[in-house]
Amino acid sequence: MREQLEALRDEALQLVDQASTQKELNDVRIKYLGKKGPITEVLRGMGKLSAEERPVVGEIANAVRGVIQTQLEQRLVDVKQQEMNAKLALEAIDVTLPGRSKKMGQAHLLQQVTDEIEDIFVGLGYTIAEGPEVEQDLFNFEMLNLPKDHPARDMQDSFYITDEILMRTHTSPVQARTMLASKGEPIRILCPGKVYRRDEDDATHSHQFMQVEGLVVGEDISMADLKGTLEAFVKQMFGEAREIRLRPSFFPFTEPSVEVDVSCFKCGGKGCNICKQTGWIEILGAGMVHPHVLEMAEYDSTKMSGFAFGMGIERIAMLKYGVDDIRHFYTNDVRFSEQF
Repeated sequence: MREQLEALRDEALQLVDQASTQKELNDVRIKYLGKKGPITEVLRGMGKLSAEERPVVGEIANAVRGVIQTQLEQRLVDVKQQEMNAKLALEAIDVTLPGRSKKMGQAHLLQQVTDEIEDIFVGLGYTIAEGPEVEQDLFNFEMLNLPKDHPARDMQDSFYITDEILMRTHTSPVQARTMLASKGEPIRILCPGKVYRRDEDDATHSHQFMQVEGLVVGEDISMADLKGTLEAFVKQMFGEAREIRLRPSFFPFTEPSVEVDVSCFKCGGKGCNICKQTGWIEILGAGMVHPHVLEMAEYDSTKMSGFAFGMGIERIAMLKYGVDDIRHFYTNDVRFSEQF
């Protein structure tokens, strides 16, 4: 019996030394010290021994159990430390490497220009108005003095969804909706947003682009108010040295209508490649709100008048920042965006 116990001891201690994980140590403990282990079986069989053998075998069995238990506990401490060291090595941070910086994003150039235009007009007392991009023909054309058979519709070839629904071709429908909702009260609004036309995409045209329009309606609103507003805008947007000129034009929803030019900010009006040697750059269209438009929006055109203007945000951005191709705004090239 002594030889059997000593053989179990040596076998168990060898397995303890070879164990490299906590699981392996636990398996050794269960195998040799568990309820079904060989040492337990020896102790259970002591009843078959003589009275002289029992205390001797019991002492040896308990000693073997104690040695194995002690060795397991000591080895468990070493294994835990080894596992911790391995985990620390795996999760170690090499502080000698340079940090990985995160690039900060920024607003798109078109959004920057939109924000700048909004800030200028909010400072002049305007409020921002928005509307749906999928619009009714009624608001997109008819309430702007463009009935279904009007030839001026040809200038805004559109994306129709049904006979009466289309992607808006300008932000003017927001003006029509706001006038109706105002029920004859004075308004002063700025309407920015995306618009859509069936243009061929090239350096200066896009089937989708950004537009901002302004509308003022009230008593005694005159062409002088329009000119003063646009002069204030141009000087804040392009510099105090800039001047504007108004040229007669035609828009169905304004009468009289004008094209607005700004003195060239590169040559100061002397003539260069930017202004095509004229000294002037066209930036927007404007005019006094047509009496029919006011009446369709339930305003009394004998008492109320107003002016409106509209400009392409891409055009303003291209002129101000020297961008030579409208497609740069939509190709998502980070090298372009990072310049602004």
